[in-house]
Amino acid sequence: MARLPRYRTGDPEIDQDIEQLIAKIGDVKDADLVFELIVSAVRLARDRATRGDLKIANAALKEMRYAFAVFEPYRAARKAAIFGSARTRRDDPLYAQTVALARELAHADWMVITGAGPGIMEAGIDGAGAANSFGVSIRLPFEAATTQFLADDPKLVSFRYFFTRKVTFVKEAHAFVLLPGGFGTLDEGFELLTLVQTGKAPPAPIVLLDVPGGTFWLSWVQFVERELRARGYISPEDLHLVKITDDASVALAEITGFYRNYHSLRFVEGNLVLRMQRLPGPARIEALNTEFADILASGRIEPTTASKAEIADGDMPDLARLRMRFDRRSYSRLRVLIDRLNEPE
Repeated sequence: MARLPRYRTGDPEIDQDIEQLIAKIGDVKDADLVFELIVSAVRLARDRATRGDLKIANAALKEMRYAFAVFEPYRAARKAAIFGSARTRRDDPLYAQTVALARELAHADWMVITGAGPGIMEAGIDGAGAANSFGVSIRLPFEAATTQFLADDPKLVSFRYFFTRKVTFVKEAHAFVLLPGGFGTLDEGFELLTLVQTGKAPPAPIVLLDVPGGTFWLSWVQFVERELRARGYISPEDLHLVKITDDASVALAEITGFYRNYHSLRFVEGNLVLRMQRLPGPARIEALNTEFADILASGRIEPTTASKAEIADGDMPDLARLRMRFDRRSYSRLRVLIDRLNEPE
């Protein structure tokens, strides 16, 4: 490691010991970050953190490490997270609706991630099949941790903490589907919307799925419009972040259509770079500049090529790109821009 990171223990001798330890491991990628992880452990010890604090930090890191390892072989696969009530019965139409969507996702070469419990979670695995499913379970004393479909599956991860489980859901999924549920489902939905609204999670399709005649999400959106949007607690554009439907085929089209052209994004030297399969024509780019001038801090939306950083990281250098000086605030409007990129010219 040629140069130590700024974040150190404060003791040059200990810093050198850490550096030598990393060297002994062998060919360590991103050794600077591994160095800082070890420094954090040393600092916790020096801070005389309580045993309870150490147990939280230790368990969280171990859980995330294991989850990263489980998902690593499947990074190239698109995945949809499915949330909903563990209390949904198998004879409930919501169960059948979830099975139908998960089955269609698997046919479209998507995988699903569920909480690996009963109800809607089991329905998602039932529809997609165990080979196309991940289970991200939480250990609770009153609920079975797994379903019959994932009992011995290596794609099952068990968590002690809700927050590490949520990190895994959001980090690994490319789309999200919420069926009616209780506090847990609403918590996951509102946290997901908060993360996407604030740019802490990348834009992704978020589908609120019910059954024909169902009122759960219609009631939810009425509350949001009446009590949140009308009071100015959210922006009028924020509801563009969700798609409410009672049709599994519409849900599937919303999920797969989001990636029809758009692929991903990355900030590079202060610019937001949108990666896509094909570049819009000059007339479409001009139209984008007119429609979305309000979300530009300065300059224009313009074509670009892969940056040195993206090339060095092997970060999709062959894809087409648009560059913009995004205001880093209008993420709901950014979602609309992505929808425009997916429209046929």
